[in-house]
Amino acid sequence: MSYSDRIHRYILNDKNIVLDINSGAVHLVDDLVYHILDYYSKNTLEEIVDLLKDRYDEKSIIQAYREIKVLESEGMLYSEPTNLDGMEYNKDNIVKALCLHVAHDCNLRCKYCFASQGDFKGDRSLMSLDVGKRALELLVKNSGNRRNLEVDFFGGEPLMNFDLVKKLVYYGRELEEKNNKHFRFTITTNGVLLNEDNIDFINKHMDNVVLSLDGRKEINDNMRKTVSGDGSYDIILPKFKELIEKRGDKEYYIRGTFTSYNIDFAKDALDFYEKGFKKISIEPVVTSPDMDYALREEHIEPVLEEYEKFSKDYIKIKKMDRNFLFFHFMIDLNQGPCIIKRAVGCGAGSEYMAVTPEGDLYPCHQFVGDEDFKIGDVFKGVINIDIREQFKKANVYNKTECRNCWARFYCSGGCHANAYNHHKDIMKPYEIGCEMEKKRIECAISILANLEG
Repeated sequence: MSYSDRIHRYILNDKNIVLDINSGAVHLVDDLVYHILDYYSKNTLEEIVDLLKDRYDEKSIIQAYREIKVLESEGMLYSEPTNLDGMEYNKDNIVKALCLHVAHDCNLRCKYCFASQGDFKGDRSLMSLDVGKRALELLVKNSGNRRNLEVDFFGGEPLMNFDLVKKLVYYGRELEEKNNKHFRFTITTNGVLLNEDNIDFINKHMDNVVLSLDGRKEINDNMRKTVSGDGSYDIILPKFKELIEKRGDKEYYIRGTFTSYNIDFAKDALDFYEKGFKKISIEPVVTSPDMDYALREEHIEPVLEEYEKFSKDYIKIKKMDRNFLFFHFMIDLNQGPCIIKRAVGCGAGSEYMAVTPEGDLYPCHQFVGDEDFKIGDVFKGVINIDIREQFKKANVYNKTECRNCWARFYCSGGCHANAYNHHKDIMKPYEIGCEMEKKRIECAISILANLEG
C-alpha cells in the first residue's frame, strides 16, 4: 500500500471527511486541510505553500500542515498497516451462533427467494424436537467460555412450526441454567400466521424480531405473493403494526429487499417510517445475475445516488426523531471490533452456521441446499474440516481485491454467498456489493458528522 493510499477522503452532506484506513480514525476537516492533503504525501511544505498561496494565507497553511504532522506522528493519519501475517482466526473453532431452519416450507411464494420458496430445492419439511435440541446442545458444547449465544429461528417460514420454536426456547432456558450460558433468540417471519398468542410469545421471549416486507404495497405485492398468487401486503401490514405496538422498546427490524424493480428503495424506507416502523433494513437482492430482477452494473450509479439522497433525508428525520434507524447507516466509530474480527466479518462457516430440518450443518442460510457446502450435522458435529477452513481463511488479507480497498475493515470482505453466486468463489468479492457497501459507509460517517460533529 502506497503512502497516499493509507487514507480515504470524500465530501458528502456538507462535510469534508478523512478516514485513516488502518487505524480507523475519522477526521472532520476544514477546506484548507482537505486541500493540503491533495499534496501532502508528495510535496514539501514550501511547495504546498506555493501551490495554495492564492487561496489561503501562508501562516494558516503552515499551521494546518503542522497539525497534520501531529496526527501522523500519533498514528491517527497515514498510519502503518497492521501486520497480521499468519493470523489464526478462531483457532479453537468456537461456535457462537446458529440459524435454525425450523421449517423448510413457506406460505408465500416470493420471486427472489434464495430458499426456492421455502423448500431450499428439496422436500418441504419441518424440524423435529430432537434435531432442534441437538442443535442447541451442539452450540453449547462448542461455545467454549463464551456465555452469550445467538439463535435465529428461520425458514422458510418459522411460524409454520411454531410449537417447536416455543419448546426450543424453553429447552434453551434449561441449558442456560445448567451451563452458565445465555441465549439471545431472534425470529424472522413473513407475518402471515401472526396472531395474538404468538405475538405475545414472540414479544416476551425473542430478543429481536425481523419482519419481512418490501415497502410500498405495489413493490411488495409484485415480489411477495401468496400461494394463490395474490399480494401479501394487506394481510401482513396490520399484523406487523400490532406486533410492534405491543413490543415496547424491544429490538425489531422491518426488513425489505430491493431489486432492479425498485432502485428508488429510499421511498420504501420512508414509507415504512410513515407507517410507524422506525427500525428499518432494506437489503439488496441476493440472486444469480441472469435473473430479470437482479442488480447489474447498469444499476450501480442510480443505486449509489439513491443512498446519498436517502442520507440527506435521514439526517433531517434523525434530528427530529433519534429513534429512527436504518440498518446500513448505523456505524460505530468508537467501540468497533478488534482488527481480526474486522478482517473476517460475519464468521459464517466457523463461528456461525445454519441447521436444516434434518440437522445438516451449512456455513450460513444462503448456502443451505448446496451439498458442496455441507459441513456436518448436529449429531456428529463438523465433519468437513476443509470447508470450515476455507471460510476461516476468507478474510481481507487473503482476498486480492480487498487488500488495498479503503473499506476493507468495515465490510470485512463482503458476503460470501454473494461472492459465490456471482463468481463461484467465496474469495472473489461481488463487485456491485462492494460499491454499495462503500457508499453506505461514506453515508453513515457523514450522517454521524452531521448529527454529532
